[in-house]
Amino acid sequence: MPKIERWDNFPEAVRQHLVERMRDRSISIADLNQLRLWTDTQPEVPQGDWYKDFGSFKICGRGSLAKTFLVRGQVAKGQKL
Repeated sequence: MPKIERWDNFPEAVRQHLVERMRDRSISIADLNQLRLWTDTQPEVPQGDWYKDFGSFKICGRGSLAKTFLVRGQVAKGQKL
């Protein structure tokens, strides 16, 4: 199973999309800190679609890359981590 990529290794377009979704969906600094703590553990993620629910938001991805943020109540697809 792949491990989630570090932010510096994300393609520029993916990083830009995540920043835009973070702003659109009012993801807080506290939320981002939860995400950072999780990614610092270099978790394994499935090859296909996945998501991690942090309570106030979800991060969704495919393989080693995170792809978007969802807010509470939005439905995610893929394997729940």
